[in-house]
Amino acid sequence: MKFGKSVCILNVGGTKYALPRDVIKDFPLRRVSRLHNCASEKEVLEVCDDYDRERNEFFFDRHSEAFGFIMLYVKYGKLRFVPQMCELSFYNEMIYWGLESSHLEFCCQRRLDDRMSDTYTYFSEEDTKTEEDPRGNDELEQPATGRRGSAKWLERMRRTFEEPTSSIAAQILASVSVIFVIVSMVILCASTLPDWKTAENNSVEEHRYTESLEDPSGIIEAVCIGWFTAECIVRFIVSRDKCEFVRRPLNIIDLLAITPYYVSVLMTVLTGENSQLQRAGVTLRVLRMMRIFWVIKLARHFLGLQTLGLTLRRCYREMVMLLVFICVAMAIFGALAQLLEHGLDLEMGNEDYASIPAACWWVIISMTTVGYGDMYPITMPGRVLGGLCVVSGIVLLALPITFIYHSFVQCYHELKFRSARCTRSLSAEFLN
Repeated sequence: MKFGKSVCILNVGGTKYALPRDVIKDFPLRRVSRLHNCASEKEVLEVCDDYDRERNEFFFDRHSEAFGFIMLYVKYGKLRFVPQMCELSFYNEMIYWGLESSHLEFCCQRRLDDRMSDTYTYFSEEDTKTEEDPRGNDELEQPATGRRGSAKWLERMRRTFEEPTSSIAAQILASVSVIFVIVSMVILCASTLPDWKTAENNSVEEHRYTESLEDPSGIIEAVCIGWFTAECIVRFIVSRDKCEFVRRPLNIIDLLAITPYYVSVLMTVLTGENSQLQRAGVTLRVLRMMRIFWVIKLARHFLGLQTLGLTLRRCYREMVMLLVFICVAMAIFGALAQLLEHGLDLEMGNEDYASIPAACWWVIISMTTVGYGDMYPITMPGRVLGGLCVVSGIVLLALPITFIYHSFVQCYHELKFRSARCTRSLSAEFLN
């Protein structure tokens, strides 16, 4: 800050806070720390609502009590909701000052998640950054004409391949990609049918993998792989950050789905006349079956699969807790079932429960209410234990469901909001 006094006064809704200029520089709130980099009053007014040069006072027309709680977070490191204040309103204040939901205490985060799920509301931090930093947008709009045109073209290409709802071309591209995924899955499933295998074996006695391209199924498979490979290469070229592109889970899945085909071709070329033996080998069958990863590629184009992945990522604590519940129940009920069904009478005992690991299989299918019927208790104590196992499984599995459900609803509306915002921005760009 190249103007004003050494002490800055923040006037938030009528409540004043005096802060030294050095403290302003590294202040935990982004909006306040931006004042230090302002070189003119015009830039100051882009951050605050008004400015008094004589008193070096910055005016913010915001909720004073909410800012008081935010200042308590700056001082003590704990952020909680203001009593008798709407959670969404307080969250809006947090975003304005540069905080995120992760800064809240865990109990308040749960309250915010429930509130946002009930009202189908999502506050976009990207929108806030855009509103708070108009200078950055102006600077991006002032490069050289050639560089600007190239960057704009790359950005349009990136959106076309990464955001299926961004334009008509992106929707067409996504539809074609989905069609290729469906066709490849149909070919993969059909290749395991007995009639398909019999016809294939009778057509050619010695069949090379590379020669399978002469068959319709081989041609379709090669076309699908070619499309997926070209799509992956183009998306890599137009991506902003190449390292980040490689680290994304969906891109890793694309690589796992494409690589087995080329590995199979390479193995066939190297084995030569032993292609029939290699074709029946375990390695090649595993590689061919890895094409099932293509199904996960649909997550790029369907909001439901994206919501599922985001929910699992955010609810990993609840998922771990659920697994711990199941493992503890398996250990307890498995040991008791083995004792009641086999351990008390070694001669006449139920051989299906000869070991605790075998009993654990019975526990897991009972707790999940699957009940294959391959093993079941025959003694009265064992049947009573089985009833307790089933009831306990229902209760244990239901405990984390509420948290996972609320997170799923929040993730769904968050992704839906982003998709709608992307569509609106592209429509506005097209109209302009």
